[in-house]
Amino acid sequence: MHMISRGLPALSLGILLGFILNQGVFADRNEKAPLPLEEIRTFTEIFGKIKTDYVEPIPDEKLLENAIHGMISGLDPHSAYLIPEEYKELQEGTSGEFGGLGIEVGMEDGFIKVIAPIDDTPAKRAGIQAGDLIIRLDDTPVKGMKLMEAVQIMRGKPGTKITLSILREGKLKPLIITITRDVIQVVSIKSRTLEPGFGYVRITQFQAHTGKPLRTALSKLKKDNRNALKGLVLDLRNNPGGVLSAAVEVADTFLKKGIIVYTKGRREDAQLKFNAKPADVLSGAPIVVLVNEGSASASEIVAGALQDHKRALIVGNKTFGKGSVQTILPMENGDVLKLTTARYFTPSGASIQATGISPDIILEDLMVTNAQSQGYKPIKEADLAGHLGKESKHDKKQSGKKKTGSEIKKSLAQEDYALYEALNLLRGLVLFQKTKS
Repeated sequence: MHMISRGLPALSLGILLGFILNQGVFADRNEKAPLPLEEIRTFTEIFGKIKTDYVEPIPDEKLLENAIHGMISGLDPHSAYLIPEEYKELQEGTSGEFGGLGIEVGMEDGFIKVIAPIDDTPAKRAGIQAGDLIIRLDDTPVKGMKLMEAVQIMRGKPGTKITLSILREGKLKPLIITITRDVIQVVSIKSRTLEPGFGYVRITQFQAHTGKPLRTALSKLKKDNRNALKGLVLDLRNNPGGVLSAAVEVADTFLKKGIIVYTKGRREDAQLKFNAKPADVLSGAPIVVLVNEGSASASEIVAGALQDHKRALIVGNKTFGKGSVQTILPMENGDVLKLTTARYFTPSGASIQATGISPDIILEDLMVTNAQSQGYKPIKEADLAGHLGKESKHDKKQSGKKKTGSEIKKSLAQEDYALYEALNLLRGLVLFQKTKS
């Protein structure tokens, strides 16, 4: 490209305009929208001043690349212009295995915002929480950094360390957390029986293949419970989302009919509608869905669909509110444009974007502790002076004794209070269903 001086000649302006039009930046090929000539003149004037007055020379290609990145990053936190290496990083997130910290992030006010830490990863074990704002990576401030640049810094050779400076709501000072990188292998589905007849399935991330292992997990839960699965807790907490088709497949697993989700955008190919097929693998058994502020995107699609069709009770805290569709648009030079092209809507027509899914029952993130650990010990008969001793011919050692049902429940309440309450609600739904029939 020609050097552009203070007084831009018509030829240089024409070359620059030609470059812009060829890249499809200002005009849609299918629309005859007028060009904002005044703004383009301002752009070229600034371009020229940088070329002549900036403290050191900058190649034209670099200036235009910066202009493209700035234009796209100003749209929303999810649109991005990616070189092939960055696109590869993006693809790894849906493949189920990659190297790094195990953290889903986005941009907010120039900082890196944690959408959710991924289960069984260094970030989760280090105590990273949904909503945390990362302000430094080691000694490097993230302000002004592109999202993919930050992601590349956080990823690295397993065994190496990185220190994150984090702002967290309720904390007066930044938290300094050092994390050791590892190979992140995301197991999309985890399942177990909570108690006879009541199953638990956790979806950690929506990957391209999530639907099949979900059905396998449900089949095993049925088999383990003599084909009498009374109810299910579906855990979507801190699930940052993933592939749209996987969200549709998961919701379809529990629905017999109706819209799962639909999208609206400017182009005709952005108007999509996904409907359920007539098959509910649980045959109407009650479902409680656990969500929190780390449940985003695909998680919100599933929760919204099950809520609108009154197929499940949504429990927890309001979700993240990421309800936009990103389309991958290949460029002629080999780069990729990840562009927001549509919004998600639940079956009832509610927009998820910047709103999220409101739970049917709000459940605060509490922790149950043993009263004795707080210095309180209840008085029992054996503590009273002069109490009668026990008499039994069948005294046995209690070591190795199987836990009772109440002990198991107490353990669950201490381990995961939200799950404990979800199970209680599920029992109530089963009883209510019986009384109706």
